[in-house]
This record gives sequence, C-alpha cells and structure tokens, in this order.
Amino acid sequence: MQKGSRPVPDSSDLAVGVIGCGVMGRGIAQIAVLAGAHVRLTDSHAGAAAAARNTLLATFTMLVEKGRLDQTLAAAAGDRLHACATLDELAGCDVVVEAIIEDLAAKKELFGSLEQIVGPDAILATNTSSLSVTAIAAGLQHPERVGGFHFFNPVPLMKIVEAVGGLLTAPDVVDYLLALGRHWGHTAVRAKDTPGFIVNHAGRGFGTEGMRVLSEDVTTIPTLDNILRDCAGFKLGPCELMDMTGLDVSHPVMESIYQQYYEEPRFRPQGLTRQMLTAGLLGRKTGHGFYRYDKDRKKESIPEPASSTALPPRVWLSRARPELAERIETLIRQTGVVPEDGDRPSADALCIVTPLGDDATRCCVREGLDAGRTVGVESLFDLTRRRVVMTTPATSQEYCAMAQGLFSADGAQVSVIRDSAGLVAQRVVAHIINIACEIAQQGIADPADIDHAVILGLGYPHGPLVWGNLLGADTVLVILNNLQQQTGDARYRPSAWLQRRAALGLSLHHQEI
Repeated sequence: MQKGSRPVPDSSDLAVGVIGCGVMGRGIAQIAVLAGAHVRLTDSHAGAAAAARNTLLATFTMLVEKGRLDQTLAAAAGDRLHACATLDELAGCDVVVEAIIEDLAAKKELFGSLEQIVGPDAILATNTSSLSVTAIAAGLQHPERVGGFHFFNPVPLMKIVEAVGGLLTAPDVVDYLLALGRHWGHTAVRAKDTPGFIVNHAGRGFGTEGMRVLSEDVTTIPTLDNILRDCAGFKLGPCELMDMTGLDVSHPVMESIYQQYYEEPRFRPQGLTRQMLTAGLLGRKTGHGFYRYDKDRKKESIPEPASSTALPPRVWLSRARPELAERIETLIRQTGVVPEDGDRPSADALCIVTPLGDDATRCCVREGLDAGRTVGVESLFDLTRRRVVMTTPATSQEYCAMAQGLFSADGAQVSVIRDSAGLVAQRVVAHIINIACEIAQQGIADPADIDHAVILGLGYPHGPLVWGNLLGADTVLVILNNLQQQTGDARYRPSAWLQRRAALGLSLHHQEI
C-alpha cells in the first residue's frame, strides 16, 4: 500500500511517532519498533519519553533472557527507539499515533498542533477507545488523514487492532492502517466510526445482562460467575471481570455507550454498578468490589453450598422440547434413574422442564404440572462440570433438594437459581449474539471481523456469530422472543439480521449482495 511518497508499512525507513508514554503508548511503540520501524516517543510530561525508552529497553533485555527475542534484533530495535522532548521532533514521521488522555478537546488540540509540524502525507492516528474519530478530526485542515487505530492493553499480547474511518477519513488511510497493523503482528479489522467501534460495542451484552440477572435477584454474585464460566465457557464471570478492570473504568464505559446510542435499551446499565462506584467499591484495586481481596489482591474464597444427596422416588421429564429433553435424559440415565414414560407424571414424581427463553413457571402452567414438584434445568450449554436447576416460586424445598441430589450424583456441581426467563447462560449469550447481529446489520464491520475482534479483544469462547450458528439462529431467536414477551423490554428485541437469517435458514455470516 502506498499513498504519494509515504512508504509501505514494511519499509525499513518507516518513521512512527508515538505520543503518550503510558502503558498503552509504550506497548504501541514496542510492537512498532520490533517490526522494524524507527519510533520517536514523546509525552507532555518532562522526562516521560526517556523513562519510557528505558522501560522498553529493559523489556527487550528480559525478552532476550527468556529466549523470546534475538539479541541482535533487540539491539537494533533499541537503536531505532528515540525519546523526543518536543512535538517538533516528530517532523518527518510517516505516521503519528496518539495515546493520550481520553479527552476530546485535548486530542483535537494535539492534532491541530501536529498539522503544523508533520508533512502533508503523514497519517494522524488516534488510539481512542470511546471518542468519535470524526469529532477528533473535525476542524482540522486535513481531516481526511485522521484515522482511528485502536489497540488493547497489553498491546504486545492483545493481538487485535481496530482501524476506524471517520466520516471525513480517506479510504486509503484506513487501508494503510490495516496493513500497518498486520505488519506489526496484529489482526487488524475495519470498523465504522460508531460508539465502541467493534469490541467495546460487542462487549456490552455480557456485563449489562449479568447485572440485569443480579438486579432481578435470580441468583448470587458467585453463582452468576460460576454458571457463565462452567456452562457457557467464559474465562471470567462478569463480576470477576469488572472487579479486575475496576468499576471506575467499566461503569463509565457502560454509561457512555448507552448515552451515545441515545439510550438504546440493549446497552442499558443497571443501578448496582453506579451505587458501587459511588461507594468506592471498585474491585481488586481497592480490595473490595463484587468480591473482597486480600493485601496481595487475591480474591476471597467462597465455598459453594453443599449439594443434597436426596434422590427423587420417580422422575418425569417434559418432552415439549425433544432435542433438549434428550440431553437431560441421557444425563439422568447415567445416574441409574430411568425417567417415567407417559404424558403425565406420577403423583410424587419430580417434574423436569427444559426452558428455552422461558421461565419454569410458564413451562409448568403450559403443561399443567404441579409447581411444587417442578424445576427447570439448563440444557443448552455444557453439562459436564455444572448443572443449573431453576425453581418455580412454588417449588418445595424437598423437591428442590431431590433435583440437586439427582444432578450432582456423578460429582458435578449444581447451582440452584430462582425463576428467570432464559435462566442465566441462555439470556446472556443470546443477548451477546443479538448485539453482534446488530453490529453486522448496521455495517459497522464484516461478520468475520466481528468474530475475530471479539475473540481476540474479549477472550470469549466463540465469536458471537459463530456461537449463534452453533446454537442455531432459530434457537437464539426463540430465546430472545420469549425474553421480550415475558419482560416487555425492548432490550431483547431481535435484530433484523438475526430474524431474516433464521427465517431463511442462513448462516449468521451470510452477507447480502
């Protein structure tokens, strides 16, 4: 890729300016200089650039000692890394990447100054995560050369970068940033200039829906996290994740994206995180968030309640959803229990339903079952390590204990939750998939790029559109329709992208001509 006299990204004489020498700026400088660029570091704080250079040289030494970087390459990278005292020293740079404070006025002022320093063909890239690239570029003499170049911390390990074009950005500038990101060893994805771009936009479903579950008093904080880790496959539950990130970071992002989308219900935060932020319960950094942490920032150990060993005299399994009932029947038979035949349960049988976006109460009433003996069971996700039993408001303690005993007989953990449309994993995962479908519908990014960005940027077990295909678009649609019907909340309205592909039996990756 070449524009005018600007060198292609893999050129050995590429000059890159990095403004802002915090963790993010140092990370960007590290991958750029190790890829062969000449990097000039600068910062508004005196001495920060020199300190950042020393930190990076120490990092290179450590990587050499661990056998992860060749000594010759490390020495050459150090020679190409320069600390600059002023912005004027960035004259002659082909690309300048700013990683300063997330403040629109500060970024606009900085780029206004840079326009008077760098050459006419130089690209001005912003690492903003939450501000509009269009707004940053507005008012500049040459807004067409300003693009978003959004990395994630820690930059050398998070191998994803979003190349963002504002309304005034020249298309070849975004093309160039995509090529540059790939040359620096990252997966580069193209995104429209919308709030949250791809990753922070797609990530709104996990935390906000987790908090919605807590706000409905469906379950406890540790049980919510346990279910989403063990059943859905997330590395951390939403409460663990927000404790790690810090609510002083997480909650403002939730509020910002919600407001920037003019209070779109899909992104609606919950009051709990605002209360915690007000109280200073930020997470690990303060020793107390959703969990408590010791002086070494190790999370408190919360033992799970002991499971009952009681077994039901008889078990009746609903066949309303045969494909889900089959999974649960296989599990039950492994314990030596044989479910009853017939359309109606015995007078003392434990009744098991398999909700899909429903709550246990609705399933119970639909089939005319005794609510005191009925439980719902999660059947859509991994049943290996944990099973989820959902009671109706009328389920007796005796029959709840029998359900626990039945599903823990092989040593698996059992989590008991209160009645909830969509249980826990179904509603959270369906919400994530639906938001990704809407990102595709709005043309913010290509479907494949959405999946790549989410896996690399958020560490989800699957890209959301891949996940939707694995579960089945029609299954996800049923969950969302039931959630919307039972709650009356537009939060759960299905994206047109999902509805049309489910109706036509198409993949969620299918794009129109």
